[in-house]
Amino acid sequence: MEFGLLHKTALVMASSQGLGFAIAEKLAKEGANVIITGRNEEKLEELQKELSYIGTGRIVHARCDITNKEDIAAAVKTAADEFGHIDLLVNNAGGPPAGTFEETSDEAWQAAFELNLLSYIRVIREVLPYMREKGGKIVNIASSSIKEPLPNLLLSNVFRLGIAGLTKTLSQEFADYNILVNTLAPGRIATDRIKYLDEAGAEKAGITIEEMEKQQLSKIPLKRYGSPEEFANYAAFLLSDANTYLTGQTLLIDGGLVKTI
Repeated sequence: MEFGLLHKTALVMASSQGLGFAIAEKLAKEGANVIITGRNEEKLEELQKELSYIGTGRIVHARCDITNKEDIAAAVKTAADEFGHIDLLVNNAGGPPAGTFEETSDEAWQAAFELNLLSYIRVIREVLPYMREKGGKIVNIASSSIKEPLPNLLLSNVFRLGIAGLTKTLSQEFADYNILVNTLAPGRIATDRIKYLDEAGAEKAGITIEEMEKQQLSKIPLKRYGSPEEFANYAAFLLSDANTYLTGQTLLIDGGLVKTI
């Protein structure tokens, strides 16, 4: 498929590892200009060099703690100053810690809200002025928990649903600007986050990690975890010129894990 991403400018939040990096890498391969962000300046510099060799677009980086509104504003300004415009936005954030209701403090609730919902709101607010005139595309990364709550992941279950609500609302409010807004929800994609969740689940259940992985794989019709590269392909489609009419939707990339219709 021709993605039509050549010379487009994409800001990818929390893209120094995991799904964020996989998406940034895919966009770079398609010839987009990509701004990668993360908290570790040294790592970002290394990744910028790495990505610069794989496509025809320019790669820049912006150090950004996405729970800090000043950092977010600075990262968006870096993108705008470098390229003059922002066509595409990928909102992404690391997941909150595992835990149940009785284990979760006020501080944990507040931290998860700022990481997994307020950060998305702040980034969109900063990017909107650069998309109003010529349109754009926004992809908000959430989780399969927006369709089926996951055990021991209370904070994710709550705030990922907020992302879906934000997406649906903004797709209607931004339609006059020709800004398409969608949610992409991963199931069990083989990242460090899933490794952490398997370890946490194994510890809580009193079983080995291998047994936990076996249990999880048994729930997935395709009988495997997805790869970050597979997930990134779907993000690239939603951001591409091939997507001209899909907005306000949530796409599950989960190998058939979620059974709801």
